[in-house]
Amino acid sequence: MRIGLFTDSYPPFINGVSTSVETLKNALEEKGHIVYVVTVGQDATTYSYDEEKKILKVPGLPLGIYDYRAASIYPVKVIKTIKSWELDIIHSHTELCMGIFARLLAKQYHIPLVHTYHTMYKDYTYYISRNHKYFDMGCKKAVEYLSKFYCDDTANAFIVPTIKTYHLFRDEYHYNKEIYIVPTGIDSSRFNKENVDLPKVNEIRKKLGYKKNDFVYLFVGRMAQEKNILFLLDAMSKVKSKKNNIKLLLIGDGPDKDEYESKMKELGLQDSVKFFGSAPWNDMPLYYHMCQAFITASVTETQGLTVIEALAAEKPVLCIEDEAFHTMVVDKLNGMFFNDIETCASKMLELAADKKEYNSLLKHTKGSIKQYSLTSFADNVLEVYKVAIENFNNKKDFSNMVHNTVKKLLGKKDGSADEGLSLIHISEPTRPY
Repeated sequence: MRIGLFTDSYPPFINGVSTSVETLKNALEEKGHIVYVVTVGQDATTYSYDEEKKILKVPGLPLGIYDYRAASIYPVKVIKTIKSWELDIIHSHTELCMGIFARLLAKQYHIPLVHTYHTMYKDYTYYISRNHKYFDMGCKKAVEYLSKFYCDDTANAFIVPTIKTYHLFRDEYHYNKEIYIVPTGIDSSRFNKENVDLPKVNEIRKKLGYKKNDFVYLFVGRMAQEKNILFLLDAMSKVKSKKNNIKLLLIGDGPDKDEYESKMKELGLQDSVKFFGSAPWNDMPLYYHMCQAFITASVTETQGLTVIEALAAEKPVLCIEDEAFHTMVVDKLNGMFFNDIETCASKMLELAADKKEYNSLLKHTKGSIKQYSLTSFADNVLEVYKVAIENFNNKKDFSNMVHNTVKKLLGKKDGSADEGLSLIHISEPTRPY
């Protein structure tokens, strides 16, 4: 199969969407499929195409939000190249620039379209509204409308990564068409202990100033409001007052990093909390193995790939009670849940102090992520592709049937097309989930 992945985010940009798309590309290629990526580049004027890696980048302008860049929704210069790929299916991974481009191409060149909804946009509206109550309500309504609009009449199949996102569309947005839940997979072999340079792990731990008896919690993600970093700092403040060998390492960068570092100093946590900044993607297994456990208080995840990575590295996970984590973390089996700062601090102390409980959680970490293998990921997505192609063909057959019926009613005896009929748009209703 010849597959086109359209995304606004792709490496070297580091975020959950870019990781998911690159992982999918690799997984599908392992299955023998030919996969192309159309994305937004770092340059504002330059088009580039890596023919060997099959990655096409269009010019993009910075939006001022992380690394996100805006591009033309119909970059004419690349149409010829994309047509030469003879795509069997288009898979969009954004509702923004490259997603709109995917939609237009699919319609113009009659190619089946699959869409994956990766981001809980309703939790990011404060970047526009600046937390103004009524403006934010309007932004959330706009997000709901645009999310449903994009998925409703465009895609031949619609994917979400978790039950949380499914419930968002089903219960909150009242979306009544088919929804396929396909969790994003990871290459778990990267995080296997036998594939990690353990002397280098020890070297990193030493450089960071951690002692042998220090119990290190790791967080990986953006330094931004939606990741709930202040929650973790407040929890660490309570932990430190009772035990000072518990540490927190935060890896990632973002717009609020300076604010969080100031808060750390205000709480007197300089000896307990370290802000590392960004780390190279290839080095991340080293940092997972350097810590004793992983922790997150984010409530804006659609899935949370870092949680899966931590479990792959055989690290217990402490996470806030959120539906996104329910298929990965089982309380008291491979991790622990918390709801508030007091409980979080209590769980952090408990896990660090109780070796028996810690070792029990360790036993069940790696085995709990079998469903997130690359093979399962690719197989599940390919099944959705088959459905999309079938839906596309059924829709086309239905349109042709109606078209021909109308022609007969109008007395058209030959196969010639009636100009007026080209304006007729027929949508075949899909089955509810």
